[in-house]
Amino acid sequence: MPTTGWFETVAEAQRRAAKRLPRSVYSALIAGSERGTTVEDNLAAFAELGFAPHVAGLSSKRDQSTTILGQPISLPVFISPTGVQAVHPDGEVAVARAAAARGTAMSLSSFASKPIEEVAAANPQTFFQMYWSGGRDKMVARMERARAAGAVGLIMTSDWSFSNGRDWGSPKIPEKMDLKAMLRFAPEGLARPRWLLEFAKTGKVPDLTAPNLAEGRDPAPTFFGAYGEWMQTPLPTWDDVAWLRERWNGPFLLKGVMRVDDAKRAVDAGVTAISVSNHGGNNLDGTPASIRALPAIAEAVGQQIEIVLDGGIRRGSDVIKAVALGARAVMIGRAYLWGLAAGGQAGVENVLDVLRGGIDSALLGLGLSSVHDLTIDSVIIPAGFRRDLGT
Repeated sequence: MPTTGWFETVAEAQRRAAKRLPRSVYSALIAGSERGTTVEDNLAAFAELGFAPHVAGLSSKRDQSTTILGQPISLPVFISPTGVQAVHPDGEVAVARAAAARGTAMSLSSFASKPIEEVAAANPQTFFQMYWSGGRDKMVARMERARAAGAVGLIMTSDWSFSNGRDWGSPKIPEKMDLKAMLRFAPEGLARPRWLLEFAKTGKVPDLTAPNLAEGRDPAPTFFGAYGEWMQTPLPTWDDVAWLRERWNGPFLLKGVMRVDDAKRAVDAGVTAISVSNHGGNNLDGTPASIRALPAIAEAVGQQIEIVLDGGIRRGSDVIKAVALGARAVMIGRAYLWGLAAGGQAGVENVLDVLRGGIDSALLGLGLSSVHDLTIDSVIIPAGFRRDLGT
């Protein structure tokens, strides 16, 4: 199969990414903490859910459009915030353009490699993501910068416990790409000439900084410098969540909810939406797949706030399963990173097209004309599938 051009599945995009990216970059995207139990379950859980398709009387028109945080999107999929530090020289700007071209929203990580001003200019439906990091004054400054740049919503990520051990080994990431680091990683780069050429054309190397965390005219902190500040910041309380939501005073999503009791506290804090998420398996290993926790949370608070599912989405039928179990939409992370690595902006567009096609096929088989017609009865749920946490 050719290694350029169109691909038909997210799995093929991942295979191409593995061939194109330096080993350290690719292993950083695989990620997952400790044994990787949660990463595995995020994928395995979707395979346990099934369908009972119809064979006649099917709908000739199928509508995928919905809204999230007040933004109309053409399919129930949008971009999850990730730091795209060395995948492609165009980074999050390419992702934002791809999302805009396919009629959906972009989320930008505060650890991203591109500034919010460039990303929001590429996609006016951009949400800015923040961790509880650096103190309130710094967080207010970041929020106001994002607002001035045109961000239309704020995401607070809370699903992270600083797990740092991986049984298969963590990637070696330098503090900054100085001459010493470039010499050290040169063999990896030379082994991936197409990746190296893409960066060579720009005249730059990945600088591994976080421009959205820069203070005033000061240089952007390094990725590890920003990470260190985050680790040293006192952990947020529910009052802090409410304060951040009030200070933003706009659409606000709390990312990382896996328990019913936390979902209820989020409602009390006044959030617009929650993401049922285990940080793609990068949080506390042994946490169940997010799709297993979704039904109980949707039943508890789905009539009060919007619910998003994040974790393990690799095909359009996964999106259908998540929406049927109570999500308004899903966020994708690794799936679009594989596409970005495989083909830049076009690769991300390809991933979104793959998901759109799978959603359409599933709606067709189920005999439905809209994603809004999906219910929990649209999928086959085996005994013991659910994890009703914090009930």
